[in-house]
Amino acid sequence: MNNNFLNNIPKVTRHLIIINLIVWVASLFAVHVMSFDLSRFLGLHFVTSPDFNPAQIITYMFMHDTSGISHIFFNMFSLFMFGRLLEQVMGQRKFLFYYMSTGIGAALVQLAVIYFQISDVQSLMNAEQISIVYEQGCDVLNAGMNYTDPQMAILNATLNGVTVGASGAIFGILLAFGMIFPNLPLYLFFIPVPIKAKYMVIGYGLIELLFGVSGAVSGVAHFAHLGGMIFGLFMILYWRKKGAIGGRYY
Repeated sequence: MNNNFLNNIPKVTRHLIIINLIVWVASLFAVHVMSFDLSRFLGLHFVTSPDFNPAQIITYMFMHDTSGISHIFFNMFSLFMFGRLLEQVMGQRKFLFYYMSTGIGAALVQLAVIYFQISDVQSLMNAEQISIVYEQGCDVLNAGMNYTDPQMAILNATLNGVTVGASGAIFGILLAFGMIFPNLPLYLFFIPVPIKAKYMVIGYGLIELLFGVSGAVSGVAHFAHLGGMIFGLFMILYWRKKGAIGGRYY
């Protein structure tokens, strides 16, 4: 990346990409050189987990999976493709506020979903099993292990598991892009014909809802993605009502 290329990216979008890349590289270094997992402290944990702290509602969105490059690549590519145009339309302050708010909203929805998941699995367990998981489960999971009992393992993974990534905010950006530029034709990697932005956003939302409800694709916070879109929808509608942001641009 040369300076001219970087300077052509709007300021907030550019800084968000750089911060995410720096944190990802730092996480890689911590894991592979220091055997230290930053996500334990900066990733989002459920509120009753010993590893939870309120700052994670913000810090989690700057963390990404260190087992591969695809997670951060697709998030930052989407931020680059859609964020730069939205920033020009919204302005720096409003765009940053929108990005952070949808990311925080995604975290809140994810925590709400985890609450119901925990309630469901606990209804199938006895008090002793639940107590063991709450007292010891975090240390067990951080040691790279889990319980052999299926229900205890599910409860532990749900209670003390970690959510990382900017995807909630990215899905919020996709929602805003589809509302502000509804008829702009977009080309997806696997579809040879252009698709209008509004249909792409609707499609993504339906896919995330399907995957979230069915559990067909595990290990992905589908409801967090939907949370980012939901919070984004309310913000765009509110701003339009107040005249703080224009209508459709295309």
